[in-house]
Formats: sequence, C-alpha cells, structure tokens
Amino acid sequence: MKTLNNMLSEQLKDDEFRREYEAIQPELDVIRAIVDARTSQNLTQKELAERTGINQADISKLENGTRNPSVNLLKRLADGMGMALRIEFVPKQQI
Repeated sequence: MKTLNNMLSEQLKDDEFRREYEAIQPELDVIRAIVDARTSQNLTQKELAERTGINQADISKLENGTRNPSVNLLKRLADGMGMALRIEFVPKQQI
C-alpha cells in the first residue's frame, strides 16, 4: 500500500500537477498554521471562538479551506491565542 508521501512524490513528477500544488501552497500553509497554533494550546474550535468572538462555524471553514481569512481576522485569531501574527515575503529559492 502506498503512503500519502509516496503518492505525492509520484504526482509531483507531473509538471501540471506540481504547478497546481505549488499554487495552493500558501493557502495550505495558512490553514496549517491556524490548526497548529490552536492545537498546540489544546484549544477546541469552540474555545477559540469564545476567546475571539469569531463564530465556531467560521473557524471550521477557515480550517477546512472553504473560507479565506482577511489579515484582520488572522490578527483576531492570533490575539485570541496570545500570539502575534507575522507575515513575511521570502525569496522563492528559499521555499
């Protein structure tokens, strides 16, 4: 049975797939950062919602990728977790 990493490695050999995968990477990074920050503090979505005043359903949508957050919303999430929001641009060769 193939692992997810093996399957992804195979798929990334296809140029069209690789371009599409790389195009969505920033969105996936944001989702991963939100989930990792929340779970590192052992917070449920409901608890984060209570801390931020953001509806739990909206937090769920952010985490499953069906809603794109504004910078203002990301700041509210960070504040609710006692964190600072940092966004940076990096040269492509460092990615």
